[in-house]
Amino acid sequence: MPSSPIRKLVPFAEKAIAEGKKVYHLNIGQPDIETPSIALDAVRNFDLNVLEYSHSAGFQSYREKLAGYYQKHQITLDANQIIVTTGGSEALMFAMGSIADPGDEIIIPEPFYANYNAFSIASGATVVPVPSSIENNFALPPISEFEKLITTKTKAILICNPGNPTGYLYSLDELEILADICIRHDLFLLADEVYREFAYDGHQHHSILTIERLQEHAVVIDSVSKRYSMCGARIGCLISKNKAFMQTAMKFAQARLSPPTLEQVAAEAAIGTPDSYFKAVNEEYTMRRNLLVNGLQKIEGVKVAKPNGAFYCMAALPIDDAEVFAQWLLESFDDQGETVMVAPAGGFYATPGSGKNEVRIAYVLEKTALKRAVEILEKAIPIYQKQMVLS
Repeated sequence: MPSSPIRKLVPFAEKAIAEGKKVYHLNIGQPDIETPSIALDAVRNFDLNVLEYSHSAGFQSYREKLAGYYQKHQITLDANQIIVTTGGSEALMFAMGSIADPGDEIIIPEPFYANYNAFSIASGATVVPVPSSIENNFALPPISEFEKLITTKTKAILICNPGNPTGYLYSLDELEILADICIRHDLFLLADEVYREFAYDGHQHHSILTIERLQEHAVVIDSVSKRYSMCGARIGCLISKNKAFMQTAMKFAQARLSPPTLEQVAAEAAIGTPDSYFKAVNEEYTMRRNLLVNGLQKIEGVKVAKPNGAFYCMAALPIDDAEVFAQWLLESFDDQGETVMVAPAGGFYATPGSGKNEVRIAYVLEKTALKRAVEILEKAIPIYQKQMVLS
């Protein structure tokens, strides 16, 4: 199993903090936005005497309310087409385990969420990457790049929309292209849509579940973690209209018995969150994105892709090795007792050597902290460059 590029530097951050440094965490997508009070109050006020199992697919009442939530997004579902999972992570593992036998292949545009590698390995599947580039803002690679990688072992194409780590938002035309490929070659199209609510500058998120002809091929992974700033709740879901797929996924759900009870209570209540919450959150993230991207673009030698969704961006830095640089920031550098933690991007690629000078930055800090973090990076890079020359 590969180490998480997001978390493996944590011991160095903990040591820096123990030494009295302040660390600005740009490495992990943990929003600082307040969780809707309606969700927290539901847990506080929940009256029970026994903390029981739920149904293996999750509470019926929650799945029915989830179906209502998706209907607002022009997605028609019934409760039996939804399995509640312990976070989006478990939904991904159930999906891969349901479609792939050991040695089967899943095509994924890279860079991609690092744990796709880990989940594939755990399922015995092989990730086949389709490279995209910061040069064109990580746009969907040409259809020919996908088709030349399809073999008899290919079972699915997996996308994250909007993307983690790139913030790339797929257009409806791009999803239609992927739908054509999957239907033509009888593949599943897995879409990780956990950042659905976060689309900026008038752009709109399109779900693969709205493409009618894809009904037997479409599998969606979703989660409450980012939508309601409930990362610790660990509630996600797996959605498909393919009955055979869902019957197989249910075997995995039964094997782990049930998703957590109190977290489902919170997630069910969170569906009542007013639209004004998401409007305010989107405005906040748009401001943060602009502050971050504009700040990074002013640093000599830095190249940054402007995201249209989620709350991450990828930046290519004028350094030799992002992993070494990220560790150096925590171990050997500070500006007035402060430093930053970034996620080296190499772990978001399957192609060896790719992303070596890139980092993923999560703009989940409030304005003042984010501005200060960019300032620290601007000061750190030339100092690190001088050390590179000397070494």
